Amino acid sequence: MGIFSGLFGGKEDKTTSQSNLKINWIPLTDIGQLEEIKNQSKTEAVLIFKHSTRCGISSMVIKQFEKLFTEEHQNLKVYYLDLLNYRDISDEVGYTFQVMHQSPQLIVVRNGVSIENVSHYDITITNLSRFI
Repeated sequence: MGIFSGLFGGKEDKTTSQSNLKINWIPLTDIGQLEEIKNQSKTEAVLIFKHSTRCGISSMVIKQFEKLFTEEHQNLKVYYLDLLNYRDISDEVGYTFQVMHQSPQLIVVRNGVSIENVSHYDITITNLSRFI
């Protein structure tokens, strides 16, 4: 493994790791939270990240999405929805915010409605600063 980690960047890039911070994920585990999201979205953008833990693409995208976060984005509210364990909530998210189900998917809610809906690798090029 030592050979491969040297060839494929096993050492952390200090220029990017200093600006990337952890997302303060809010687990979305109850349908009642959708009402909270709608209320919170009246004063700030709220993000919902729908993730399938069994999907390789979803796993790669969530890692890249986390790298988008900088100190500037620390106050964004980001809900995490595990699709495999909470399919009923995923269905309700689609109905409530009028978006077709995708996985992975990022939905941005403002004033109770979806203002942005991207999926797959389009998530990784989302300009999060627009939602601050």
